[in-house]
Amino acid sequence: MKKNWRVCLSSMFAIFLVVSATGCNAQPATSKSTITSSSPTGSAAHAVVQKNPHWSYEGEEGPEHWGELEKDFAACGNGHEQSPVNIEHTRMEASQTQQPIQVHYTNTKVSILNNGHTIQINAASPGNTIVLDGTKFTLKQFHFHHPSEHQIDGKNADMELHFVHQGDNGSTAVLGVLIQGGKENKAFSRIWSKLPKDVSQEEALEGELNLATLLPKDLHSIRYNGSLTTPPCTEHVNWTVLEQPIEMSADQISQFATLFPDNHRPVQQLGARELTADK
Repeated sequence: MKKNWRVCLSSMFAIFLVVSATGCNAQPATSKSTITSSSPTGSAAHAVVQKNPHWSYEGEEGPEHWGELEKDFAACGNGHEQSPVNIEHTRMEASQTQQPIQVHYTNTKVSILNNGHTIQINAASPGNTIVLDGTKFTLKQFHFHHPSEHQIDGKNADMELHFVHQGDNGSTAVLGVLIQGGKENKAFSRIWSKLPKDVSQEEALEGELNLATLLPKDLHSIRYNGSLTTPPCTEHVNWTVLEQPIEMSADQISQFATLFPDNHRPVQQLGARELTADK
């Protein structure tokens, strides 16, 4: 009887150990399961946070509201060096040190993208550069605005072309070229024949494009410290606007305007910033 009691007691103790061990492991398993099941939700939330809000050039998502759409867009509303600006000749100062921009553009393969806000041309070759007072910037892409974003003495041009460059230290330099109505610009005819009509549509241009032919012959310029002209309106951008415009025919301008009737940001306050002209 005593032996049976000891066997029974030993069995009960063994069962207790098994139950206790299972209970200790249950919590980590449950926690792991909880973490796993919550991961998709966390990832989805992260994706939503990372996704940039939609912005446009009109209505509640237009330029006057960009700063309200996303905290990363705050500079659009409260920045102190925003672009574009009205370039008034009475405000321009001739610099004694500013060297004319050096442009080193060559033949390169390009692709043409409709990004929903403009037509953007992506340059494949890293060999296209500009030099501003000794600092080199590499061309990343160029795009168009209708009408122009910068004004000259209070007047907009028909369109504007922006060449966007990046320095080795991550700084940005934009070269702006005003476009006036006039003769057909054959340098752009190959691009214009491939303008993508649908958003996110990208067309590769056959052969290479000579980017140097897209610029006017006279490269004298006005410079100032500004920003990107689209969200997030990042400041500390080196702006160079050429004084001499290029021409496009009424048909060429109309062809772009059909896709983008108005994709320009209104001018911003110049404030105490300087407009400097080449010496």
